[in-house]
Amino acid sequence: MVVMTAESVSALRSVTVLGSTGSVGSNTVELLALYPDRYRVEALVANGNIAKLAEQVRLLRPRLAVTADASRYEELKAALAGTDTEVAAGPQAVVEAAARPADWVMASIVGAAGLAPTLAAIRRGATVAFANKEVLVCAGELVMAEVRRHGATLLPVDSEHSAIFQVFDEARRDAVSRLVLTASGGPFRTWDRVRMAAVTPAQACAHPNWSMGAKISVDSATMMNKGLELIEAHHLFAIPEARIEVLVHPQSVIHSLVEYIDGSVLAQLGTPDMRTPIAVALAWPERIATPGERLDLIRAGRLDFESPDPARFPALALTRQALRTGGAAPTVLNAANEVAVSAFLEGRIGFLDIERIVERTLAALPHAALGSLEDVVTADSEARRHAFAEIAG
Repeated sequence: MVVMTAESVSALRSVTVLGSTGSVGSNTVELLALYPDRYRVEALVANGNIAKLAEQVRLLRPRLAVTADASRYEELKAALAGTDTEVAAGPQAVVEAAARPADWVMASIVGAAGLAPTLAAIRRGATVAFANKEVLVCAGELVMAEVRRHGATLLPVDSEHSAIFQVFDEARRDAVSRLVLTASGGPFRTWDRVRMAAVTPAQACAHPNWSMGAKISVDSATMMNKGLELIEAHHLFAIPEARIEVLVHPQSVIHSLVEYIDGSVLAQLGTPDMRTPIAVALAWPERIATPGERLDLIRAGRLDFESPDPARFPALALTRQALRTGGAAPTVLNAANEVAVSAFLEGRIGFLDIERIVERTLAALPHAALGSLEDVVTADSEARRHAFAEIAG
């Protein structure tokens, strides 16, 4: 994990939220609204939910509001008539928003689309709250090299990585023996493959513990999400893949653990509420109060653990394979998964077809080393084309 020396938070921290209308972004906006005397909003960036973006703008009064959809510029401008907020639209405007001088940037644009704006924030040395695991999956080595080169700070927002961050001894990383990522197991943890073959998008999006967007909910249901988190943890904390384990923990109370060479195991516990890890990153190195429910261990009663079933959830093995292969393999894995999940949500393929398309795309394409962002874009595009062909076939 690359983190600069902690300094006290200034009286007024400027903030940009990339992906403000998504699940993580909306929770971030909620927390920012609770602390108007602590944070000033530089920019809010969203995709196509103009009504929600306009509502957020009127709540937080940012200097800039951006929609990634260039065709909706006039709609956003009309929605914000009477405000002092500048309006922009299109993919380049998203990148330019990330490059504006905000102290802290929430990077929560889902998927590979978040890579360019996240890099823009990193390259100006910002503190980046990192909620887009796909960016590190696609281009982990390149992104971490840019973090080091520009002196940026990455603060993980995924609950699992935030948990590790909070108990990880950065000064004594040689004393860390392994990381343990916990997983709820998703809604189909106890289902057999025959039953899983008939899963609908609505069922896959009904996570038992967390309130999340559609894409990440499906990834949780296939356990691809945990595999992507494993790759992310490898890059964030510089721990080899073989020393990162996944443990199914249905209650989602322990969010992850760090084991040390003396046998100590440190864990971060809490209710399954994304506002907690967002608040950790937003206030770091301090802490702020959140309105979430507090953990009651007496009421929780018991904490269960089990190993993930590789036969029912092969996505974990696919992600480990991609990480070991290296080069473009993780980029290909992520791109194929994004295409397959989108097709599943649209009803064009079945639930178990997601892993099939990812596996076939990984097997079909070369995995050359990635030397530049252009290499990442090329590998991503080729993987998407192959995944689309698999779906059409």
